[in-house]
Amino acid sequence: FDVKPGQVVALIGESGSGKTTISLAALGYTKPGLHFGGGEVLLQGEDMERVSDERKRQLRGENVAYLAQSAAATFNPAIKIGEQVTESAVLHGALDQDEADKRATELYHALELPDPELIGGRYPHQVSGGQLQRLMAAMALVSRPSLLVLDEPTTALDVTTQIEVLKAFKKVIQKEGSAAIYVTHDLAVVAQIADHIVVLYGGRVMEQGSAEQIITTPTHSYTKKLMAAVRPTPDAELSQSSVILDTAPVAALEVKGVTAGYGRNRDGSPKVTVLRDVNVTIERGQVVGIIGESGCGKSTLARVIAGLLPATTGQVLLDGSPLQPNVQSRSRSDLQMVQFVFQMADTALNPKQRIGEIVGRPLQFYHGVRGSEQRDKVREILKLVELPPEFANRFPAELSGGQKQRVNLARALASKPEVLLCDEVTSALDTIVGANVITLLRDLRDKTGVSFVFISHDLSTVASFADEIVVLYAGRVVEKGPTKQVLSPPFHPYTRLLIASVPELRVGWLEDTTQSREALAGISRGVTLTETGCPFVARCPIVIEGICNTVVPPPRNNIGNKKHSIACHHEFSDLD
Repeated sequence: FDVKPGQVVALIGESGSGKTTISLAALGYTKPGLHFGGGEVLLQGEDMERVSDERKRQLRGENVAYLAQSAAATFNPAIKIGEQVTESAVLHGALDQDEADKRATELYHALELPDPELIGGRYPHQVSGGQLQRLMAAMALVSRPSLLVLDEPTTALDVTTQIEVLKAFKKVIQKEGSAAIYVTHDLAVVAQIADHIVVLYGGRVMEQGSAEQIITTPTHSYTKKLMAAVRPTPDAELSQSSVILDTAPVAALEVKGVTAGYGRNRDGSPKVTVLRDVNVTIERGQVVGIIGESGCGKSTLARVIAGLLPATTGQVLLDGSPLQPNVQSRSRSDLQMVQFVFQMADTALNPKQRIGEIVGRPLQFYHGVRGSEQRDKVREILKLVELPPEFANRFPAELSGGQKQRVNLARALASKPEVLLCDEVTSALDTIVGANVITLLRDLRDKTGVSFVFISHDLSTVASFADEIVVLYAGRVVEKGPTKQVLSPPFHPYTRLLIASVPELRVGWLEDTTQSREALAGISRGVTLTETGCPFVARCPIVIEGICNTVVPPPRNNIGNKKHSIACHHEFSDLD
């Protein structure tokens, strides 16, 4: 394929299809163990694979920029942002320091970053994830490269941040006239930014063509399969809750009046309060989805439930009995009953232990199962998560991302828990593998009766899996209720913003949605923790001046369904 100046060519396909291998080849680079077996990679007429190492270094430094998936891993936490953004351009002699600083500030403006004149003086931890992702784009663009390679740059971002980053990337690529290769597994994202799409499977091109043609009239069966796995726009019809309670619901876990944060003042209160008076009930055998943008307090709530972060006030009850706030003080039985499934299976699994040891450890620790009985049970649990029994002898490095996530689940299930805390367990997976993991979780719920707290910024995934949804904003519950009610009007203004921000599989959606009332009011502003009034006031299109900014909104129950409540100063009828 060819990439022309000002054009974005998207490489799409599931994990292992060769997207990253091809994009790295554009730099004349291969991962260890691979080598070029044929063909050529021409960057402005020069073959990147055949030029000398010194020329390759020069071409990479001056003409190519690579944007990795994780901005947090790209930046050095000990060096100020501006110094890192300009380093490559100055090092390769493209610009002197003054010119590079001026160019960086221009890019901060173009990428719509806050305080563009001052943001370069901050450290990476002092900006949000979405801002860091845009700063990584600034770093790549400073030396005006001919080719940009963007490898999954928005995969881990929440929907509102993703829109801002996509809009900024698209604007700058068009303005700068750079050619761009965009690697992703998300077709809905591709539809917003790509001019040309290359569909890959097993290292081969299945189909390629203009974005409009691939999105609207795909011809290859694999492209159609990818289209079918695209997460639909969340609505009430998407809910697939299958739990029918014959008796009155029984609470497996309750979060009552929890306030929590980080750091400690002398009076014992947190220096930074993240959660404020949070109340959530997880009924036995049910799935409660916790949604919200980065910084809303989702993972903090999971940490409080697990005992990793003791609450300042309030309590967590398991089967009606209070759990100790601190994990060290909890009994072995309490630990067994509440298990955590972490987001990144890569870092959650010990690379030096075989899968059989990883899954077998909880069997030993909680149930005293050893020897041949343990080996048999490990195989049973692997079967439960749809992995072959022989995987017990493998190491994590021998498994794909989706398989590792299944092992992550198997280890938690080996404890025979009552509640599973799933923190963004599908956000790093491609759409096909992510959909398979959700199907597996649904089957496990039906087979084992385990309750799920499912934390995600992906509203479509939560909508297809959860029985109830809790919408968190700036550490407060702004809406909660059965999935069908939360996804049907009336909405809390923040819930409406989240729904409006889920990309649709059509070319032109990005431009349309950034002109909507919700987007104009609030997409570009980040989450701010507040002590007074409604935390959403700075982003809300229907603010009542003098009330919303001074008085904490009361929870209002929906007359049609008492389990559905919205924390807002407006009446339900005003929100329809």
